[in-house]
Amino acid sequence: MDHEVEEIRLKNGARGLLIDVPNATTMSMQFQFRAGNRYAKSKDIEQVAHIMEHMAFGANARYKTENEFEFEFTKNGAYRNAYTSDLSMVYTADCADFEWDRILDLQKVAICHPRFNEIELAAEKGNVRGELTNYLNDHQRILWPRVQQLLGEDILTYRQSLPTIGNVTLADVREHHRRTHTTKNMRFVIAGKLAGRKAEIRRQIEEFKLPEGERFEVPHDELVKANPTIVRRKDATNLTFGFFMAIKRELDDEELDAMHYLNHILTGTMHSRIFGAARQRGLAYNVSAYTDVGFYDSGWDITGEVNHETADELFDIITKELRNVLDGKITQQEIDAAKSFALGRYQMGAQTVSQISGFYTGRYFADGFIKDYKKVPEMIKNVTVRRMVDTARSFICEDKWVLAAVSSGEKQELIELNDKLATLFEPR
Repeated sequence: MDHEVEEIRLKNGARGLLIDVPNATTMSMQFQFRAGNRYAKSKDIEQVAHIMEHMAFGANARYKTENEFEFEFTKNGAYRNAYTSDLSMVYTADCADFEWDRILDLQKVAICHPRFNEIELAAEKGNVRGELTNYLNDHQRILWPRVQQLLGEDILTYRQSLPTIGNVTLADVREHHRRTHTTKNMRFVIAGKLAGRKAEIRRQIEEFKLPEGERFEVPHDELVKANPTIVRRKDATNLTFGFFMAIKRELDDEELDAMHYLNHILTGTMHSRIFGAARQRGLAYNVSAYTDVGFYDSGWDITGEVNHETADELFDIITKELRNVLDGKITQQEIDAAKSFALGRYQMGAQTVSQISGFYTGRYFADGFIKDYKKVPEMIKNVTVRRMVDTARSFICEDKWVLAAVSSGEKQELIELNDKLATLFEPR
């Protein structure tokens, strides 16, 4: 879908993107604050952000209960949600075009005028406790925060977060909202049919009754190398593993694109070098590779699940194929196939207003950068083998990595698998 993007900066300090999608029949709205778990005033109440997010669409200045507000918000089919991460709290809504102004007004009420109360606090404490407890049964989920800790990030695991729920008071929730929900700390993306509506959208957002505040800085953790680590679970019948590498800088856009296509070559299809080979030999049902850019660093991860009896052979494949990459053994045919796949996904990725909005939000909310959708085909075309190899080698040269797994087995198994990967980091 064709669209045009404009960034607006308001007098109250808020900034956002207005994405005009002509003839769209829906509107998508997202409001982001740096208000996640890392911004709790103390680790003792780390889950205050999560609890506040659960209360976000509760009682407010206009509606006495969550049920009343929910009925009004969704009566014409509109969807709303909110989520919390280590850094962000994001409020989202999608609605039919004919009621965009009503939904924007309701978003404003929820964000600016919540009336947190003890009844809803007690209920949402229970819901958050249930959510985190459920995560403890998801081996992939419990692996991530432990790995973050191992690599030096100052965060809590789910098990460590659970006791903080009971410490959160209504005063804590109100304090967190008051301190973090400010206009300078707010970013937004609104996408839909905006012709003739931009002035009204600007007016409504400028009327958000929030203090001016400040845009919070992102915490900066020092990355470290870690020893192989097991998160022990008696009920784990296989090995849920993650090989995580980090580099102490942000990859540029060309490097990140190169890594995306390299990951596709390694694990993206049934004929990929690692995942495809593992499936053809019956070694593992799932293996994935992923590259991400943070604020001060970047990560390259290879994750999956494998039975104990086939883990050794799988890690031989992983080590072999990564060594081939480091040696520059990537064919032009593989590059062309990855580019073709990426171009197809690009053309499929703007079929809805929400998809278009999603293309911009992650990066814009992170550091204010506005991606250029129209330049994507050219960026795909410019990816080279040299860029792939050089970027992969930079992770190896950094030597900040860890192998971690959820398992009921012995640590010696993980040590032996770790020794295979360690050969990649030896001087050559």
